[in-house]
Amino acid sequence: MKLTQLPHRTLAIVRGRDRAAALRTVLTLVEEGITATEVSLTTTDALWVIEQARRELGPDALLGAGTVLTSDEAARAADAGADFLVTPGVVEGLGTGLPVLMGAVTPTEIMSATGRGAVAVKLFPASFGGPAYLTALRAPFPDVPFLPVGGIDAAAARAFLAAGAVAVGVGSPLIGDAADGGDLAALRARAAQWRSSLAGAATI
Repeated sequence: MKLTQLPHRTLAIVRGRDRAAALRTVLTLVEEGITATEVSLTTTDALWVIEQARRELGPDALLGAGTVLTSDEAARAADAGADFLVTPGVVEGLGTGLPVLMGAVTPTEIMSATGRGAVAVKLFPASFGGPAYLTALRAPFPDVPFLPVGGIDAAAARAFLAAGAVAVGVGSPLIGDAADGGDLAALRARAAQWRSSLAGAATI
């Protein structure tokens, strides 16, 4: 998985209480050009959502499982059709062979995540230090791909990308209540606004 090639340098994070609505949210995002999506395992029937989305979208959409904590969860996500895994912190021994975006925030955690083969560091929570903290981290870790997640709206996304993030993860500012059964037209409007807002930062 090449994070620098994410459309709009965006990973959409879907988390909701309604499995059918969560699936519709994933499909709508892809229709709107936001084709890299993480379905959090805290979503109701998340593995079903991933499996159905994979059937609907085929092999081209980039579909991952988020909030992966154990090797069993990782294996079930892989079986459901996930392309990659996302963890909230440093997790050992997931053992699926899938690319892993591993959560970290301190230098020690970043070294641990990269030492365990993370393809990128999910800088979480990104609000911990903001773009200035990412700038500081990139001095000792210039070759680590960072993907900030947590409390990121469009303005924060632009700032993090300017600070050197390869992409950003965005949840509620983009998803809103769509994954709980909210208005898909409103989701489409937010997706269009998000794409427009990051147009200068997006390279694809």
